[in-house]
Amino acid sequence: MGGTETYGKFIANPFPELIEQRIGKTCINLGCVNAGVDVFATDPQVARMASGADVTVLQLMGAHNMSNRFYTVHPRRNDRFLKPSTLLQAIYRDVDFAEFNFNKHMLHRLFTLSPGRFDTVVSELQQAWLARMRLLLSKIDGKVVLLWFADHTPDDVSPPEDEKDPWFVTRRMIEELRPLVTDLVEVTASPSSCALGTEGMVFSPMEAPVAQQLLGPAAHQEVAVELLESLKRLIK
Repeated sequence: MGGTETYGKFIANPFPELIEQRIGKTCINLGCVNAGVDVFATDPQVARMASGADVTVLQLMGAHNMSNRFYTVHPRRNDRFLKPSTLLQAIYRDVDFAEFNFNKHMLHRLFTLSPGRFDTVVSELQQAWLARMRLLLSKIDGKVVLLWFADHTPDDVSPPEDEKDPWFVTRRMIEELRPLVTDLVEVTASPSSCALGTEGMVFSPMEAPVAQQLLGPAAHQEVAVELLESLKRLIK
């Protein structure tokens, strides 16, 4: 389970497929572009599938693409902003929320207007993320490996304008989930793989700006290698 990286947008052979080729077992890729935890936590079929697997790998997704006390997102396309709560409107009386269609656009605007008020929003998102992750993990009867896959470590907390996914997820949050899972695999894409940019990716000219923000095939090779070490220990 996971977001854009697990799905493998613009990647001919994303890491779930690479692992399947090397481990000799079927790997079902449930990755969903721009997914948040809501996509998986609210779908009973996903929990049933995971509970029947030898191991479930759960990519750590951002805390911004999920419904919370401040705003509601689309139940399937979690990056889509639907509406603010009265609480968020009270905190940001100077914002017309009708102009936003996407969570990131809205959050960028809130941060720019008032970093101080924005801290309250971030705190809520992080608490909601932890609660939703605990809910999802409680539904999976079996071994679970949490996966951090990004171009930075969980210690590198950056402001929203840096666009570093998974948004607002910190090491402290991940450590709170450790007792609930079997293993944690942390993969920070190497400088050499990041330097390759979009080399080896498949996309149209119009999709180039999006592709440039994603990790490429070399990074997927790196995460496959690291995950395999964990999976070989867990699959008997």
